Amino acid sequence: MDSKTNFQADEHQRRSANYKPNIWKDGFLESLNNKYIGDDYSRQFENLVKDVKNMMFVKTEDLTAQLELIDNIGKLGLTNHFEKEIKEALDTVENSNPCITENLYATALHFKILRQHGYKVSQDVFGGFMDEKGALKESNFWDVKGMLELLEATNLAFEGERILDEAKASSTVALRGSKVWNLDNNLARQVVHALELPSHRRVGWFNVKWHIHAYEKDNHANTILLLELAKLNFNMVQAALQNDLREVSMWWNNLGLKEHLKFARDRPVECFMFAVGLNFHPGYTSFRLLLSKVINLILIIDDLKIFTNAVDRWDVGVTEQLPECMKTCFQVLYNTTCEFAHEIEEEIGWNLALPHLSKAWADFCKALLVEAEWYSRSYTPSLEEYLSNGCISSSVSVLMVHTFFSTTHRDGIKEIADFLHKNEDLVHNISLIVRLTNDLGTSTAEQERGDAPSAIICYMREMNASEATAEAKIKGMIDNAWKKINGTCLRTPQQVPFLSPFINNIATNIARMAHSLYQAGDGFGDQEQGSRLIQSVLVEPLPL
Repeated sequence: MDSKTNFQADEHQRRSANYKPNIWKDGFLESLNNKYIGDDYSRQFENLVKDVKNMMFVKTEDLTAQLELIDNIGKLGLTNHFEKEIKEALDTVENSNPCITENLYATALHFKILRQHGYKVSQDVFGGFMDEKGALKESNFWDVKGMLELLEATNLAFEGERILDEAKASSTVALRGSKVWNLDNNLARQVVHALELPSHRRVGWFNVKWHIHAYEKDNHANTILLLELAKLNFNMVQAALQNDLREVSMWWNNLGLKEHLKFARDRPVECFMFAVGLNFHPGYTSFRLLLSKVINLILIIDDLKIFTNAVDRWDVGVTEQLPECMKTCFQVLYNTTCEFAHEIEEEIGWNLALPHLSKAWADFCKALLVEAEWYSRSYTPSLEEYLSNGCISSSVSVLMVHTFFSTTHRDGIKEIADFLHKNEDLVHNISLIVRLTNDLGTSTAEQERGDAPSAIICYMREMNASEATAEAKIKGMIDNAWKKINGTCLRTPQQVPFLSPFINNIATNIARMAHSLYQAGDGFGDQEQGSRLIQSVLVEPLPL
């Protein structure tokens, strides 16, 4: 998620990117009338949860069936309701050391689920499917279900896992070459879905409806109860999110910034969706409200030198030299950040949040200014120089420090307040994914506007490479960043247990949101691209 800006000699002028007006009018909020809220639905939901626990989490020797159940629960957005049962089941699977080397599907599922949940499992479990040259045996290519599960599993690879690298390349080629029109329709849809973007890189909650519709086509008896629970859960969460969105919209309208800052993107609904992508759980309303405000501010911050100076000094007095619209913008940023820092102090008696928050904003603004100056000088940096600055201008550090302080246990905040510094590799790799997916999705439009160079342009000019070669290079860098993140997600539970939920879910979801936003273009600039997803997640309940 990113706000690339531009610089001109006249610091009070702003070159517009010609963003289209907001498509979500006031009547949109009035149309949100999800009825699935209240004690009756809560009781119905709790009864269904009990039924699933009693009927589906039973002792069995069929470990693959247990893994399939856990997989389905995750895909349907229900994991948090069965954490104890899932852990007990996975402990059993881990201790059993099942011999499943002859079944590609079962082996891949076993590997994927254990690694997803932080258990140590070696890539060597796939050794039996490789030939003497280290390539995947071609006899596996006809097992479409197994190859599909293998592709999903390989996206949890770490650096240096060559077996998984080979398996990923081979399964991708095999699935792309499969005659999907000859497959079962449901399986064919899953193949296409995974090739577009693997599940590990998708925002889980945004994908729940897709999985519900897929499981509706599965007549297996065990899916009926889960589907009933998943549909009710989706509708209840949607009702809670609609209430949150109303608060965000009210805050945005009361600010009046959209009237003052005509050059900026008026995107409160899209900003709220980003926050939902990081954490959809109904109990995190304050988290979503804060993040929606932060993301709105990221989108509208100007790249004027004097504005950056005001943020760097964290001084309202400096804004006297700003045009009126920029005074308003800085005042909103200042007030929002100080209010959040004050809330932390009120809650846990810790008054040192503000320096961390203000520094993240200052670094972000300075990085935007560097890009603006590159534009004004018609300067194309090397890819290394570009990314050194671009990872900061991606805004990930701003998001990480706010989400960390908003969700981490009170003792954890004091213990690791300099979270960004102590987790530089994680922050860097998530920033790299956000920056590079942004550039892949928006490079063409930004070139047409004459914006500062993207990673693709920097690499093409530095290496005298074609656009296709540059894009392949960028995609390879994204893959490698994901491998490093996967390694961090496995190590964290052992090293710093209280950080595990934050890193494995919220922080990693920032990278997933980047894929969601920029897979087909600019998710913030072009509202039409994301409108269907917004309708699905925030507006349309599932029929029960």
